[in-house]
Amino acid sequence: MYRNYFKRFFDIVLSALAIAVILPFMIPVIIGLLLTGEHYVFYFQERIGYKNRPFSIWKFATMLKNSPNLPGGMHTTRKDSRLMPLGGFLRKTKINEIPQLVNIFRGDMSIVGPRPLVRKTFDPYPVHVKERIYNVRPGLTGIGSIVFRDEERLLSETKIEPAQFYAQHISPYKGELELWYQDHLSFRTDFMLVFLTGWVILFPRSELVHKIFRDLPSRPEYLD
Repeated sequence: MYRNYFKRFFDIVLSALAIAVILPFMIPVIIGLLLTGEHYVFYFQERIGYKNRPFSIWKFATMLKNSPNLPGGMHTTRKDSRLMPLGGFLRKTKINEIPQLVNIFRGDMSIVGPRPLVRKTFDPYPVHVKERIYNVRPGLTGIGSIVFRDEERLLSETKIEPAQFYAQHISPYKGELELWYQDHLSFRTDFMLVFLTGWVILFPRSELVHKIFRDLPSRPEYLD
């Protein structure tokens, strides 16, 4: 019942309320982006969505427009040279994701679900993950986002090429986490993931997610 009906109902109501409440507080961000960097506010990018159909995601601009064609490609590291003046702050606080409330209201996304990926970061998933991962709408936050909240650090510290590290080490485990989410999708799971999203922003080193969800797929050694 929750998966088929109430989840979408909550998405519409909560995204509409959030847009109305948050919009005035985003005016300084909009002004800051207009006055710095390349002077544009929103960034639109094609992502893989529900049932593997593409859609255009909304974000506050944090990177140079040509960043996908510059060294680093689709993967961002800490202190990335392609970040605009406000980019690091917006990404660290997740404020850059707030415009996705529009995607949620429109039905492209959900509040909680697997993060929508570009094709180049979707392709490394194992076949069984690609077949199932977007049987639910992609989310503003989710278990993969929380467990891999320090993904940029991992990509920054690896001694191998970031795209290779992502494909070999991050993608397989993140895929299993997202399949775990679908097997455990419920109002309680979504509520706790929303809570944990705020928690790890305040306490980024916290391991509370593994205490709340004790049956998550086995944790790889590189995350210890």
